[in-house]
Amino acid sequence: MMQKMFYRLFVIGGMALCSVCAMAQNKVELLPFGNMDQWVTREIKESGIIGGNTKKVYAIGPTATIVGAKPYTNQGGSPWATSNVMARVSGITKTNTSVFPEKRGNGFCARLDTRMESVKVLGIVDITVLAAGSMFLGTVHEPIKGTKNPNKMLQMGIPFTKRPVAIQFDYKVKMSDRENRIRATGFSKITDVAGKDFPAVILTLQKRWEDADGNVYAKRVGTMVNYYYHDTDWKNNATYEIMYGDITGNPNYKAHQMRLGADERYTINSKGESVPVREVAWGTEEDVPTHLMLQFTSSHGGAYIGSPGNSLYIDNVKLVY
Repeated sequence: MMQKMFYRLFVIGGMALCSVCAMAQNKVELLPFGNMDQWVTREIKESGIIGGNTKKVYAIGPTATIVGAKPYTNQGGSPWATSNVMARVSGITKTNTSVFPEKRGNGFCARLDTRMESVKVLGIVDITVLAAGSMFLGTVHEPIKGTKNPNKMLQMGIPFTKRPVAIQFDYKVKMSDRENRIRATGFSKITDVAGKDFPAVILTLQKRWEDADGNVYAKRVGTMVNYYYHDTDWKNNATYEIMYGDITGNPNYKAHQMRLGADERYTINSKGESVPVREVAWGTEEDVPTHLMLQFTSSHGGAYIGSPGNSLYIDNVKLVY
């Protein structure tokens, strides 16, 4: 009896050791600027009619300060864009900042906040918009010229042809205590939206192509989506498997989060136009992707919907091979 017990312990211990060894043998690559230790600080003076204050707008890129209301393009090879933007509507310059560098240890992390942003004209509240903190692989088309169809102002995804097995990063979550979300577009009444607001991370690998008319289509090659439902302290090296091919039969598949076309994404086609990426099919497990899309967000419900007080902290973003 004692011999059998020791044998089982030996087998279980050996299996665990093999598993640890296999993970240790995986190659882990930090995404460019993925340690969140370098930031561009933009100092932008808003228009006098809305107060004329100078605001700091942050971007993930080589450490620098840019003074003036200049449209931003990614600096120093950084693949990251954020929801921090400069808008110029009817000649009025306005900024939004909902992603911040925050001190962590000897470096920094990214703090993504869901917050209300108000525009005051001559001291009177005119427009109030809900802004979620978001950072993603891609670019923003500045200056933003309106609030209609905000996704069209983003180029989501970067060229990418590898097949990582997982994504790994450090995170911390702070949840709002609101039971329902709100919707605030700035041009209609602020309303309640049923359901609690959750921070999320969304990764998809796509195989894209373009037709003669400039329409862009894609197969979904790889998928990883995770929502956060509770407050947490820092979780280091959290690792999430990327599922390949048609995952509708996978027990981890969640249709409302992972279905084809679950999120509206845009890209720039060969004609220089911002067009939607239309996911039309699941790829095979052998398909080689052409693009990687990765987004961290403090609110999961889309533009102008969320709960002020939600925060998602992110650091050390890596891919595992």
